[in-house]
Amino acid sequence: MSAPERIPPRGLTAVPDVLELLAEGELTVRGQVREASNAVLFCSVSYEGEEIDCVYKPVAGERPLWDFPDGTLAQREAAAYAVSEATGWGLVPPTVLRDGPYGPGMVQQWIEPDAAAEPLLALVEDGEPGDGWRPVGHAEVGEGRTALLVHADDIRLRRLAVLDAVINNGDRKGGHLLPAGGGRLYAIDHGVTFHVDDKLRTLFWGWAGKPLPDEALDVLSRLDAELAQGAPLATRLGQLITPAEVTALRARVSALHTTGRHPAPSGNWPAVPWPPV
Repeated sequence: MSAPERIPPRGLTAVPDVLELLAEGELTVRGQVREASNAVLFCSVSYEGEEIDCVYKPVAGERPLWDFPDGTLAQREAAAYAVSEATGWGLVPPTVLRDGPYGPGMVQQWIEPDAAAEPLLALVEDGEPGDGWRPVGHAEVGEGRTALLVHADDIRLRRLAVLDAVINNGDRKGGHLLPAGGGRLYAIDHGVTFHVDDKLRTLFWGWAGKPLPDEALDVLSRLDAELAQGAPLATRLGQLITPAEVTALRARVSALHTTGRHPAPSGNWPAVPWPPV
């Protein structure tokens, strides 16, 4: 299996360059993303003549959650990036942990969405979805009307569905998708991940119960090896999440590889996040 083509960020030649810039550069806060539930600061970061836009999420700005330990969301974002990189799919923008103007936090490259990209989600009020779409379920759209929520039958989304199942993403919404230039797709907001209990909530249930593609099985096999005790990925994740969460991650990877199928909703947890966007 060959990994999908990498598209380097603007002005830089490779992902390691971006990571060094994010980790070592001077962070300047430019504004705040107001609609976010936690503190999300829009910044620029400059280093050795290079400058890019980024997002800075200080741990001090994280709101407590009833089911996740306080002050751990930034580490989970970094762990999601590490797993994404291990898949070879490059679905999560370059992400580091570092100190910033408001203390330690997560810093991630800012991805500007491609306004001309084809939609990946849609609501169908009448009839059935056409070719190229997969149904998720019906949703209320106001005034007593319902519509069928569908997502694109897109290999990029299918890879993301596999990644979300692996990291146990509890909040995969449509607004977390960033189609970028060159046909790339990035996904953001991975703070509620890696829980030991089943927390998978996503809009991408269109493949539930379906056989996994061969490339996904290859990725799961590789992840299984890279999560072995002492392997670099396992060591890195051990610095970011708890030993129990690493063990649960290994179990999810093994189970997915054994069944060879996309997971289906468990029924023990709301399967679709709300609001969906």
